[in-house]
Amino acid sequence: MNSKERITLALRHKEADRVAIHDSPWFTAVRRWRKEGLPEYTEPQDYFDYEMESVGADTSFQLPTKIIEETSEYTISQASTGATHKNWKNQTSTPECIDFLIKDRKTWEEYKPRLTMNKMRFDWVSAKNVYERARDKGRFFHFSCGAGYDHIQGLIGSERLLMAIAEEPEWVKDMMNSLTDILIAVAEEMMSVFKFDGIFFYDDMGYRNASLFSPSAYREIFFPYHKKACDFFKSKGLPIILHSCGCVKGLIPMLIEAGFTCLQPLEVKAGMDLIELKKTYGDRLAFMGGIDVRKMSNPDPKVIEEEIRTKITFAKKGGGYIYHSDHSIPDDISFDQYKRVIELVHKYGRF
Repeated sequence: MNSKERITLALRHKEADRVAIHDSPWFTAVRRWRKEGLPEYTEPQDYFDYEMESVGADTSFQLPTKIIEETSEYTISQASTGATHKNWKNQTSTPECIDFLIKDRKTWEEYKPRLTMNKMRFDWVSAKNVYERARDKGRFFHFSCGAGYDHIQGLIGSERLLMAIAEEPEWVKDMMNSLTDILIAVAEEMMSVFKFDGIFFYDDMGYRNASLFSPSAYREIFFPYHKKACDFFKSKGLPIILHSCGCVKGLIPMLIEAGFTCLQPLEVKAGMDLIELKKTYGDRLAFMGGIDVRKMSNPDPKVIEEEIRTKITFAKKGGGYIYHSDHSIPDDISFDQYKRVIELVHKYGRF
């Protein structure tokens, strides 16, 4: 059985030969692993035989990018969204958002017309290479995209967006509608060239203990456009995996209603319990992730074995589960420790 078949069965709540395996190591973890035995010219994707390959498209304003400042520790640059980011070179971290071009509805209206379909939104050569590699290796080939809270946050900033949700909801709806429309347009164009196995939709909506906004705000502002995107992809026969970090338990019934097929990554430290979620929603939603990365680095190997044995043994029953860490792999996990993680997933993930 190949990866495409294995993941497709899981998303249909059917058992395969074993649990499918995919993961997301930080670049600093990969750099450490190369010093500890990962061959220099071999990517973790191939060494551990991860089972998914993705391509995406540019749904930004397509503004010129530029480096504003660069040191041995960081780079400050302006993205095609107009936002200014600080990226750290030697530590595991998400980019720091420094400034934003879109500061109010007036500037949004000025730049919104740039969100039109054109051929420059794709790197066709790279996409073709990924597609051919995926098909050659039998991997699950998906379109990676985002057009929700997290996407807008990247345009206007977290504080400004949260205030707008409360004070200018019609503006947020307009941004959601425009971004959903350009997402559908680029996806349709790519589908005219490539045959996808599914969609990977990213939209971080959770914080430590709950969603970043109320379930009622999700229902009013974000749900209609998530459903619009899901309806489009489902009309093409494609399952949709939603990536949303943090605690999004309060949104799950609406995520199911919107049409999402699977939820990832199930961040343990935010209260996302794989076993609890499987018990409550496992007949309606598949799950990907939920294995605590903090336990992977524990010097006692029994700790991570118990984590994997307990969770995967339960979650795999009846299908509907794909292995992934509960976020991404940090650099405090050694190459040997991570190799053991994958060995344990193979051991306890067999049907």
